[in-house]
This record gives sequence, structure tokens and C-alpha cells, in this order.
Amino acid sequence: MPEALWISFAFVLGLLVKGVGLPPLVGYLTAGFLLSGLSSATGLIIESTEVLGHIAHVGVLLLLFTVGLKLKLRSIISPEVIGGSLLHFAITCLVLTPALHLLLALDWTTALMLSIALSFSSTVLAAKVLESKRELRAFHGRVAIGILVMQDLLALAVMSLAAGQTPSQWALIVFGLPLLRPILFRLLDASGHDELLVLLGLLLALVLGGYGFESVGLSSELGALVFGAMLANHPRSQELSKSLWSVKEVFLVGFFLQIGIGGLPDTQALLFAVAAGLLLPLKGVLFFFLLLAFRLRARSGFLSALALTNYSEFGLIVASIALPQWLVPLALSVALSFLVSAPLNRIAHSLYERLAKRLGRFESDKHHPDEQPISLGNTRVLIMGMGRTGTAAYDWLKESEPRLMGLDSDPAKARKHQHEGRNVVFADAEDTSFWNGLHMPSVQSVILALGDIEGKLIAARSLRKMGFRGYIVAHTMFEDEAHQIREAGANDAYLTMNETGVALASHIRNLAHPAPTTQPRQAD
Repeated sequence: MPEALWISFAFVLGLLVKGVGLPPLVGYLTAGFLLSGLSSATGLIIESTEVLGHIAHVGVLLLLFTVGLKLKLRSIISPEVIGGSLLHFAITCLVLTPALHLLLALDWTTALMLSIALSFSSTVLAAKVLESKRELRAFHGRVAIGILVMQDLLALAVMSLAAGQTPSQWALIVFGLPLLRPILFRLLDASGHDELLVLLGLLLALVLGGYGFESVGLSSELGALVFGAMLANHPRSQELSKSLWSVKEVFLVGFFLQIGIGGLPDTQALLFAVAAGLLLPLKGVLFFFLLLAFRLRARSGFLSALALTNYSEFGLIVASIALPQWLVPLALSVALSFLVSAPLNRIAHSLYERLAKRLGRFESDKHHPDEQPISLGNTRVLIMGMGRTGTAAYDWLKESEPRLMGLDSDPAKARKHQHEGRNVVFADAEDTSFWNGLHMPSVQSVILALGDIEGKLIAARSLRKMGFRGYIVAHTMFEDEAHQIREAGANDAYLTMNETGVALASHIRNLAHPAPTTQPRQAD
């Protein structure tokens, strides 16, 4: 039964890989290759079946839908996204096409299509890595996702031209989709918090977005992304995203398995993949300098470029239509790029810390408006991370502490807080250059309410490194992380669930023993 082998190999390899500090998806890829080798050695039929193909496709659609839920169109329509993606695409094709034509003796059409396939970066991998680090809404995350969306649109155009097909006349209906947004908002409000919410997400991602777009000659992946983006401004969009999280993760395993099970390559395919792997650093370097040309800081350019330093599953789709004979070499190139990119992105922040001085030399004197250094003025209490925990802390303190400020790495979230009357500004606490340009002469206490452990560690270390001697407190879900945060310089780190229990118990105690009230004196 092939399904039993898929699940067993995926779990065992994912667990082993996670144990050595790599993302589980690397284990899923390895499991696919091992299954392919096992099939060749024993004669067992373990090939990628139609069922696995459907599972993989559903996982990709759900991932893109959840990415869409976190997208703001204004973050895509920006010079660095449009200019960076188009320039990278053009330069890659102009350089690689003649090189492939000369080195591999290919005709110009084949060389051009291969260059196009290698120019794209993986939406699936980049979104997965950024999401796992909770950086989809950080500035560099939004830039990377915006470029990936532009690349996906380019890929759709190339596929349409290569197939000699154009979208049907009914595709014009897509331009009327914004009119459906009020209806979608009402459906989301009416779906509650349980299984209906999950079913609504599946309906929008797979049926209306996936099948709907496919039926009018458009990409199902684009449809899932568009329907997610249409709900991005709804207050419950993140709840919908979290409700689909486990479903999406399970189906995505099929995507990575499918790549590996596709078959063991021959020597020529292996050599092509190795050569493509050697080109990966050049791809990342080109992205880095293009983003610096649009006034991004070195850190944002580096993190965005690193997320884009891989090859795309869309390249395989292009190859399946225009270059079927190159599908196996490209598949191996994509898989190899995943094996390189995933672990590098996992250590992206610490890697930049080591290279910050060298890379900072290439920055422009004028910086992007979203990346200006700030001064905290007379702020006494600083809250880093304005999610639910940070917002609750802010609202509790604001009555007794007027000199209060919050920081958040999502500009849209910072603007929302400002509109609601909170003193919140955009700043990425994981940005080394942010700390170099920060002035905080009056700050006495800092609350670390950042979403990920790495951000809390960097913030605590940076605060102590710049000479801050005030009180630093953080929260976390796990005892081992609390120990790391204290070692990084925090005075204390509290366990979130423990503190929730204490807070609930305090409400009961206050009800049982209410504070004494002052009785008015009786007149003599």
C-alpha cells in the first residue's frame, strides 16, 4: 500500500531532519528520493500516483490561500517589488540564454525557456519558511512575497504563450471579483469558529479560487492567492489562516514527497542540477543589489534575497508544457535548491549578523521610507511586538504610564494601532541596523512580545549590547525558551499559559474577596 509507505517515510525522515535542526520539509524531500530509490531497487510500485498529485496540489492551493490572507495589495504595488522582479527576470534571461545556447549547444528557444524556468523562485518554499518564522508581514517578508507574486504572474503569461492558449472570454469575470468582497466578509462572519470556518476556507481556496480560475483558463494557484487576498483586510482573516494551518501542513507533505518520488535522475541530469546549484549564489546576489538599488537597507535586502535564492515549482510547470524532456533535470535542480535554501533561511538572521558590517557598505545614503531609524524620545516603557499580547499589555499600562510606545514590524498593523489611538510605530526589532540607529535615552522597561523566539533573543542581546540597564521581560510558551531569553539578557521570561492561569485565578480571588470600599462618614 503506497500511502502507508509515504506516511511512514515522511514522518521518520521529517523527525530525523528536525532533530538536527533542519526544517522537516528537507526530510520530506529526502523521503521522496529514498522511496524512488527503493522502487528502483526492489521493483515495488511506489511512483507518484494521481492521489499524491491531488494531495500535493491541494497543499499548494491552501498555502497560497493563507499567504493571500496575509497580503496587502499596497505592499505589492511598490517600486522595489515591481522593479526588482522585472529587472531580475530580464537580466537572468539576457545572461543565461546565450550561456545555455553556447555551453549546451541548445537552440535559442530551448535556451530561453530554460532561462525563464530558472529565473523564478519558489513561492511554496519561501512562503513556508517566512511563515514558520512569522515574517510574512515583516518588511523583508512582504517584499519577497510581492516579488514572488509578480514572478507567478510572469510564469502564467509564459505558460499561456508556450501552450499557445489564451484565457477564455469568461476570464474577464475576474475583474469583477472585488464586488464579491462584502459577501465574502458576511460569509466569514457567519461561519463561526469551528468546522464551518475550515470548510469556508476550503471552499474559497479549492473550489472558487482553484477550480473557478482553472475553468476560465487561468491558474488555480493564482485563484487561491486572489481569494485569500480579498479577505486580507477582514478582522478574522488570521483566525481563518490558523484554522487551516494543520490541514495545509499535512497536504503540503504530499507536495515535497511528489518532487522526490518523481524518479532518480541520470548523470546528465545530475550534472545540470549541480551546475544550476552553483548559480544559486549569483541569483541571490543579483536580488540583493537590485533591492539595494531601490533604497532598501542591507538587512532587508539580504533577508529578502535569501528567501528568493531557490528555484521554483512554477519552473517545473513551465517545463511540463514547453520542455518536457528537461523536466527531470529541472526537478532535481528545484529539489537541490530547496535543500540548500531551507537551512540557510533558518539561520538567516544570525548569518546576517556575521556579515552586517561587510554588507552595510553597499547601502544607499537614502533609505526606504519604511526603514528609517527612529528615536524613542521620552518613552519610559517600550513594547516590542504589538500582536494580541503586546496590545493587551499596552492597553493595561496606558492609564498609569502615559510615556508608552509600541513597535511592530508590520507597517499596516502599526498604522492600524495609530488609527485606534495607540502610540505605535513601524520598526523591526530583529534588524541590526535598527539598533544602530535607535535612540532611547529615557526608556526604563522593555516588554518583549515578539512572535518568535529568535526575535526575542536578538532584541534582548541588542538591548544589553547598547548599554541598556533597565528591566526586560518577555513571555514564551516553553521553559527551555524562557531559559534562553534570560541568558540573552532579559531579567525574566514568563510562561504564557502559566500567566494566563494566574490571571484567571486572580479574577476569582477578586470576586471572592473584593477590595474594601470607603464608606461615607455619617454626619454628627
